[in-house]
Amino acid sequence: MNRAALGTALVFTASGAVVGGWVSRIPAVVERLGIGPGELGRALLALGLGSLVSMPVTGHACRRFGSRAWVAGTAVVAVAALAAAGLAGGLWTLAGALFVLGLAYGSWDVAMNVQGSFVDRTAGREWMPRYHACWSLGSIGGAAAGSLAARAGLGAAPHLAIAAVVSLAVTYAGLTLYLDERTAAAPAAADGRGRAPMSRALLLIGLITLCATVAEGAAGDWLALYLHTGRGLSQASAALGYTVFATAMTAGRFAGSTAVARLGRSGAVRLGALLGVAGIAATVLAPAAAPAYAGALLWGLGVCLVFPAAVSAAGETDRPAEAIALVTSIGYGSILVGPPLIGALADVIGLGRALLGLAGLVAVVAALAPVLHRRAQDGSASMAR
Repeated sequence: MNRAALGTALVFTASGAVVGGWVSRIPAVVERLGIGPGELGRALLALGLGSLVSMPVTGHACRRFGSRAWVAGTAVVAVAALAAAGLAGGLWTLAGALFVLGLAYGSWDVAMNVQGSFVDRTAGREWMPRYHACWSLGSIGGAAAGSLAARAGLGAAPHLAIAAVVSLAVTYAGLTLYLDERTAAAPAAADGRGRAPMSRALLLIGLITLCATVAEGAAGDWLALYLHTGRGLSQASAALGYTVFATAMTAGRFAGSTAVARLGRSGAVRLGALLGVAGIAATVLAPAAAPAYAGALLWGLGVCLVFPAAVSAAGETDRPAEAIALVTSIGYGSILVGPPLIGALADVIGLGRALLGLAGLVAVVAALAPVLHRRAQDGSASMAR
């Protein structure tokens, strides 16, 4: 089972590297195409829309074809689209490449989470936070490689083509260790084929996921900007604030399996959410830079376990593949909900107060955390050993 967990971790790492590689070369692509922030925003919207189109149907695809085959196919399309984005000659071709990237990448994301959930349930372990930590490491590594490529004068197109080949090679290495989760899949219900059962618990898991991913995404979108414009820190010091947040997210996920083992899944998420509420408040209200950085650290620790915990909880329902697809789709929905909502609030009440409202969302996570408790399995582990 450790081999399957290693394979899952490799695929998560490669997936993160794709995102890190793309993000690191956005400035080069923007400069080459001569587009402004508004045009870039519309192109990036295509990325989110592509993900939201494919993710809801991926659960049924995994049930039919298996997550190994589905990751194998979608990863090829995703890395090809990544390379195409580096070659885009205009705004529309860039948006088209990003839409295809989102379409394939979002489906890849669901499928690798389906495999991760199955491996955990089979092993009777809670490794999902570590898989997501590997994704974070991959994104950091991909971004670092992009930074080095830019320093060396390597253009975005050849760099992203190389990144695509490397990411695909790591992905396929991981796939050789995958298990076939279909061996333990429950029979499809005649009246619900391809859909997750809409139970109250699953909808609450989705709500928790949405609240947490809005709070997580807001740090990436607004934290450095707020520390610079709202707190008067230099651009370098403001960027350090987000670095603290991202580092805390990664470290917290690596430690998350131990925390879940000791506190239970719902207990670990509840404790983290309470830390997150305090962290957001400190980031916005602290009178100096040092406590604001401490707040960013607590903010990252507060939300880092929610998404992997929600995936694990969804994977313990009667239709794990479809349930995971639903929950991850809701989580990715924060891409469309969070930025315009916070931006609109910031125009009315100021960015600081808008970010402070995130504490309320994280408090909802703390209140609803019991819905994430581990459910007893009915022997699926013995079937796949």
